[in-house]
Amino acid sequence: MIPVLIEKVPGKKTESFAVKTSRSVFFLGVTVVLVVSSMLPAVAQRIEQRNTAPTALQSSAPALPNFWDPRSRPEKPAGDLGNIRFLTSGDFPPFNFLDSSGRLTGFNVDLARAICEELKATCTIQMRPFEDLVSALTDRRGDAVIAGLAYPPELRAKVDISSVYLTAPGRFIAPNGTSLIATPEGLAGRWISVVSGSAHEAFMLDHFDGARLVAYPNEASARNALRDGTVDVHFGDAIGLAFWLAGEASHRCCRFLGDLYLDSAYFGDGFRIAVAKGNRKLRQALDYALPRLAESGMLSELYLRYFPIGYY
Repeated sequence: MIPVLIEKVPGKKTESFAVKTSRSVFFLGVTVVLVVSSMLPAVAQRIEQRNTAPTALQSSAPALPNFWDPRSRPEKPAGDLGNIRFLTSGDFPPFNFLDSSGRLTGFNVDLARAICEELKATCTIQMRPFEDLVSALTDRRGDAVIAGLAYPPELRAKVDISSVYLTAPGRFIAPNGTSLIATPEGLAGRWISVVSGSAHEAFMLDHFDGARLVAYPNEASARNALRDGTVDVHFGDAIGLAFWLAGEASHRCCRFLGDLYLDSAYFGDGFRIAVAKGNRKLRQALDYALPRLAESGMLSELYLRYFPIGYY
């Protein structure tokens, strides 16, 4: 498949079709689910192997997720929460998936268990088809969805949501030892691979004047162009890139470069937990538990357990 060279028109703001449509679907990070789900067997195997044979892939300690102000401590709602019925899907590694023994596992699954322990609540975790999760919640067949939903206005009208516990930022990767600086000035005139029609392409077109973009039809070809030296840098989804950098396909060619980008207009509002509209007590309980798990180090422990290298 032939990549497309994109000419940047100075001063013109561009929004790709992919960005427009991604705001109307109920999934966080279209790139994440397409790329990581296609890697499901390898991702699951790598996570299982890492539990027994961890690999040091970064020379310095990774930045850890923490989105809460330590000066703000939400109160735990009074009274018994009863049994919390979490809903998730089984095909979104490393967040929620079936391992080699058919057991439901993943970051979201372990986070739900940790929340229940923090709240001293009894819980169940049910696996359902992704497309059934919202209707199961609104029909009261479950109490909370923890599965990587996105929350456009039409869904926010149906559910309430917790505070964010992870995000899916955009990031650059470049060859090991590069002297490039990941700024619009530092990458002016450089060849940058992106996926055609993606939010990452739209972000580059809107914010990196002077960049010479090459749009590839899929993530694999865009990343391989960097590995093979066809382009200078690649810009894409940080979560998928973390797995690629740690995997065999990269040939350990590259590393993250520069800062992460969190603009919600392009990369979503982050991973959150949905509850039925009006279930204020459970939402408050989740917002109480999440910062406590961050403060205790449990959230960081789960993050390091399921991601091969830190993507923050």
